[in-house]
Amino acid sequence: MLTPTHRSRDIERSPEYLQPDKCTPPPPDDSMGGIWFIKDGCGIACAVVTWLLVVFAEFVVLFVMLVPSKDYVYSVINGILFNTLAFLALASHMRAMLTDPGAVPKGNATKEFIKSLSLKPGQVVYKCPKCCSIKPDRAHHCSVCKRCIRKMDHHCPWVNNCVGENNQKYFVLFTMYIALISLHALIMVGFHFLYCFEEDWTKCSSFSPPTTVVLLILLCFEGLLFLIFTAVMFGTQVHSICTDETVSGCYYFSTLVFNFFFFFFFFY
Repeated sequence: MLTPTHRSRDIERSPEYLQPDKCTPPPPDDSMGGIWFIKDGCGIACAVVTWLLVVFAEFVVLFVMLVPSKDYVYSVINGILFNTLAFLALASHMRAMLTDPGAVPKGNATKEFIKSLSLKPGQVVYKCPKCCSIKPDRAHHCSVCKRCIRKMDHHCPWVNNCVGENNQKYFVLFTMYIALISLHALIMVGFHFLYCFEEDWTKCSSFSPPTTVVLLILLCFEGLLFLIFTAVMFGTQVHSICTDETVSGCYYFSTLVFNFFFFFFFFY
């Protein structure tokens, strides 16, 4: 029995499928002044949550752990390091979200363009009926972006964009920086707990002891969760780049597991 993918490829191989007259041109792009931005509610919400979680980590690190610390050198060094990594993470997130991942031009499946390809007898090309465009090798149609993306790796709701040919490097940097600040935050939480156990809890933070404990535990959960997820994603991305492969299947499974634990810890 043929899978839907095999059936679609068989259709794309049929001669009549490439006839441009049978393709309905797509509507004009609904872009924001030429800026690439995906208007997906779930993706926008995930992107906002990503920024809020980084801001929360900044708040706990600065005002719960570093500012009340009596060690000035420790506070300055860790404050500069954490804020630098956080800035680079958010900058990479913005670039990954607002960069065209490699969208194939819509409506290029015209008679003139097909003739310009100078196809050899028996040569196979693929056409996307939704984009009305000729798909290059390893291009895939994204149902969220509603475009065919060159060398599409996966669609990531956390950056509200596809990861493809043009923005994969920003996504890799984003996962690396998030993994680093998560690890850094976990180390600082560990040292701060030890410091508070040795000293009076009322002196190790400007907040009350119960509030301090709750904030540190939440940051610990957040750091551990994102460290595992982004470290795995960074490793799979580097492996896919080295082997020239995509990680869609592994990504969707890991995202499902991550989302389950994320909503369990923060919303249950």
